[in-house]
Amino acid sequence: MIKANTDRKWLPLYEALASDVRLTVMELLAEKPMNVKEIAQRLELSSAIVTMHVRKLEQAGLIATKMVRKRGGTHKMCSLAESAIEIELPNAHPEEREHYEQTIRVGHYTSFEVHPTCGLATREKLIGQFDDPRYFLDPQRVDAAILWFGRGYVEYKTPNYLLPSQRLEELEISFEIASEAPGVNEHWPSDIRFYLNGAYLGEWTSPGDYGTETRGRFTPEWWGIRLNQYGLRKMIRINDEGCFIDGQRISAAGLGELRVDQPFWTLRFAVEEDARHVGGLTLYGAGFGNYNQDIQFRAYYSQRREAKR
Repeated sequence: MIKANTDRKWLPLYEALASDVRLTVMELLAEKPMNVKEIAQRLELSSAIVTMHVRKLEQAGLIATKMVRKRGGTHKMCSLAESAIEIELPNAHPEEREHYEQTIRVGHYTSFEVHPTCGLATREKLIGQFDDPRYFLDPQRVDAAILWFGRGYVEYKTPNYLLPSQRLEELEISFEIASEAPGVNEHWPSDIRFYLNGAYLGEWTSPGDYGTETRGRFTPEWWGIRLNQYGLRKMIRINDEGCFIDGQRISAAGLGELRVDQPFWTLRFAVEEDARHVGGLTLYGAGFGNYNQDIQFRAYYSQRREAKR
């Protein structure tokens, strides 16, 4: 997610959005990655004009491009680089919200149950073998930068560093995620469910498992092109009004139902067998995918009134 404001440095972003053609280009790329020629054919425009629009979108950070060998030639493949934009407008009394952040590496799960297709890898090598759940307990798994499974769950624990004098107001959790198809299939829906401290947060349907023709921006070169390459960056936000993913409310589960006063918080990603689309999931960490990040927590808090006296 891009977090922008009225600082003049964001003018290229707003300029990029102020075009019907460029908005249509992003809508096309939401279907699948395309090269400039394919976009030009869909829009019935010249490749030169489309190249200009693509350059503006790329400069704004809205799309990513990569040169790819395809059908005996080299093509500039374009794909979406972000899933949402948040714009903060000027505030007469701006205040930096108090918060703390922490990062959990993809391989630092504390509990799991996975079913093939499944596996995990560090930035340098595959851990064990494909489709063997035993390797999810391999000592090297703490260094994993990508993991995937067809059905099941992984669970992460993180300490709650809030003091008794502090009240949690909002929790943000961001990560890069996609489905898990045998091989790669960008039209492979999967209903992924999220839980915090055992409470159900909601469900999001991943459209597919990405990478048919385009490598992830940070995916290492040794990783085969016919394997999962990148996902979508998603942001879960939980407050007293409920749970939201990329700004869209997915449940009424608010902070009051989540037992957030306990010393540890437990986050679960699950694909369960009673889901409509059992399409697995892939979690991308730093060194894989398009965003070069692990699972990130940000807790916003305020000082309790009695603590201010």
